[in-house]
Order: sequence, then C-alpha cells, then structure tokens
Amino acid sequence: MDTIYLHIKKESGKTDQEEEAAIRQAGEIIQSGGLVAFPTETVYGLGGDALNPESSRKIYAAKGRPSDNPLIVHICRFEDIYGIVNGLPEAAVKIARAFWPGPLTMILQKSELVPRETTGGLDTVAVRFPSHPVAQKLIAYSGGYIAAPSANLSGRPSPTSAKYVAEDMDGRIDMIIDDGEVGIGLESTILDLTSDVPRILRPGYITREMLDEVLERVDIDVTIIDPESRQAPKAPGMKYRHYAPKGKLVIAEGTPEQVIRYINTHAEADRQAGEKTGVIATAEVLEQYHADVVKCIGSREDEKTIARNLFSILREFDDDNVTSIYSESFPAHGLGQAIMNRLLKAAGHRIVRL
Repeated sequence: MDTIYLHIKKESGKTDQEEEAAIRQAGEIIQSGGLVAFPTETVYGLGGDALNPESSRKIYAAKGRPSDNPLIVHICRFEDIYGIVNGLPEAAVKIARAFWPGPLTMILQKSELVPRETTGGLDTVAVRFPSHPVAQKLIAYSGGYIAAPSANLSGRPSPTSAKYVAEDMDGRIDMIIDDGEVGIGLESTILDLTSDVPRILRPGYITREMLDEVLERVDIDVTIIDPESRQAPKAPGMKYRHYAPKGKLVIAEGTPEQVIRYINTHAEADRQAGEKTGVIATAEVLEQYHADVVKCIGSREDEKTIARNLFSILREFDDDNVTSIYSESFPAHGLGQAIMNRLLKAAGHRIVRL
C-alpha cells in the first residue's frame, strides 16, 4: 500500500480552501473503509469508520493490536453521542459540559449502532470529543464517528508528530495527515461511567482533582491487569504493555542524590558491558548525569512540558540506538499520575525504590 502524505501545517503553504478539500478527501477515505492517521490535541490517532466492523478489523491489523483492546469512538458534535450510547447518565452530561471538547474519554453503555469489533467485544463504548480543529473537521467529513487508537504499532510509544506515525504506519494505512507537533503529548483521561461511582481507568491531562470539582466522588482503578488474565480490558492500555522503547527502561525513585548516584553507577556498569546508555533527566539536575545520551524532559516545575516530551524522548532513544535507559521518577498526583502511569508501562513496571 502506498501511504498518502497530507501536509497541512502552516508552512505547507496550503490555502484554507485547499486544506478543507484535503481533509474532505481524507474523510472520503474513511467513509470508503480506509484508514487515516490524524492529529488530535493529545497524540496522533489512527482513524477508521467506527460503525464499520471491517474498518475496526483493519485498525487492529495495522497496529498489530489485540482485538479485545477497545477502540475509542471520536465525535465532533455533542448531540452525536446519543446515537452510539444506550442512555446518557447525568454525570456524563456534567463531565461533557466541563471538559468537552477536550482530552477526556467517557465509557458508557453502547447502542446497537456500534459493532462489537469496535468495542473489543464489550457492551460498553469509549467516547471522546477532541478539541483539535483538524480532528473535528475530519470526523465531520467521515460521517460523524471515527474509531481511533493512537497511530503507532501496538506497544510502542504513542506518536506526538507525523514523523513517528510514518515510522510505524508507512505502507500500512491509506493516509497520514501532518499538522506538526501535538499540544498535550499524553492520551486522554478515561472515565468509566457505567459503575455506581465514576472511575478513572487511565489518568491523563484531566486529573482526578479536576473531576472532583464536577462530580461528588471519583475513584481510580489501581488494579494492574495481568497480561495472562482472561478479563477483558474496559479501556485502552489496561491490559497490555504500552509505550515501550526498544531499549530496557528502569525508573529510579528516591531523593535527588540517591537517584543521581544510582543512575550514574548503573549506567557506567552498563556502558562497560557494551550497552549504549541513556538518561531521562529533569532540567534541575541535568548536568549531573553521565551517560552516552542524556535527554532533558523538562523542569519539575512544569509538568505539562514533561508530559508533552515523554513519548518523543522515548522515540528519540530508539533513533539513537540506546539499549539501556534510566529515568527519574515523578510525584504520582495531578498530571504526575498520568506521567508515571505511562512511564511505568514503558518500563514494564521496572522501578527501583532507593
């Protein structure tokens, strides 16, 4: 398959009319059963017709993704949610008013309109209304419902630029829409509204503290589903290893002095053993690390920048052929909870507490 590349970022020189026509062409590809990678405010998504079982099967095949891992259905108008859910609880309306369009996904009971191929065989459906203008236009031109996981091979870091989409998806899908770097860099928060108490299944930019201001009570699913478990995951990322670089990643948790000492000692031992070493470091202590490649993820005072840089740094280590990676840990509250969730999954939960 020859993948079409559509450049619509400002430097592409396209007029508004040309950009609109190009996005319309992408929508026609999805309506005809094809797959299009596109930007959202969180990461790049891999889109297909959410109501077409064959399109969902194509998404799973392109990603190498297990078919019991649910896809998120993206909409571009709030009223479209009524066609794909079986009843809308008041909590969902409150959440939508507060955070849609934006980086939050709600899990609700699905209607008969949504095929089980899209929901991973479940009676629930994950729904999101993204705020990115290109995503909204594409959804509209595609018929109103796009099923879209992140546009990467299963298990790899989610792409925050079209460059990394192409690395994984060139020749596998019909089109890639390039609109430059995304803004947030971590996938949406997933909130399950099918239980008595709303429950966060995946932390993201919309934090528990923000949700607590809208709903009386919000729980967090702290269970890590074993890869050998027969339990079906209710949300993307709950069951399978995600975000992993090619090199082995270890997280060190402790005081700054303990972490620096541990990472430098083990990175040097790895280098002596023939590994190419890398460190994910914060700006405050960047100069104190010694490894083949040391990358600054941002300041501890700026969690938004850390979140935006995480996946791209993991990809860059692959570009640099780094085989042994060490990372500082981060406080597991607020946005830090989402950062640590992704980092732990990328490391296969290898964390050393000093």
